[in-house]
Amino acid sequence: MIFGLSGEIYRLEPARVLLKVGGIVYDIAISVQCSSHLAKENEVFLYITQIIREDAHLLFGFYDEMEKGMFDRLIKINGVGPKVALAILSTYETTEILEIIKRKDVVALQRVPGIGAKGAGKIMVDLSGFYVDLLPRSNILDSVYQEARMALESLGFKANSIDKVFKDIKATNTQDIIKEALKILR
Repeated sequence: MIFGLSGEIYRLEPARVLLKVGGIVYDIAISVQCSSHLAKENEVFLYITQIIREDAHLLFGFYDEMEKGMFDRLIKINGVGPKVALAILSTYETTEILEIIKRKDVVALQRVPGIGAKGAGKIMVDLSGFYVDLLPRSNILDSVYQEARMALESLGFKANSIDKVFKDIKATNTQDIIKEALKILR
């Protein structure tokens, strides 16, 4: 799996960048927000989400980890694909999305092209409580909880259930957090 790509901008468009890395040019879908950041630079590093389908290998690039985290979370929501997730990230900065979620502002989500009332409501429900995890990681403990969250999600637990459990956990390392969470979630 590709974590990130560092290279020279070959061509920049509002919704994609062609990035030259070691003689290979990658076609990477990006948000309009990311494009505006990249317009100021020639050499860049992008965090990457790679989606492999039967008919295509797709790369999605992000200027920072918060944007990547939001995208990764959005595409886990049933009915929200990469195009809708990029539309959300193109309409709002990641911090604005976090505020919208915090305020439970469904109307603001409906301003995103392709999202109606039903879709906005579903996104809001699925992301409620998640905004805390996307705030900038200021210390090691935050990343430990993020690792534990990803492990629990890979085991099939829902984000809302994990959030409720994390409020009661006292552990400070990934393994202990997962162990405590599993005891409560079962």
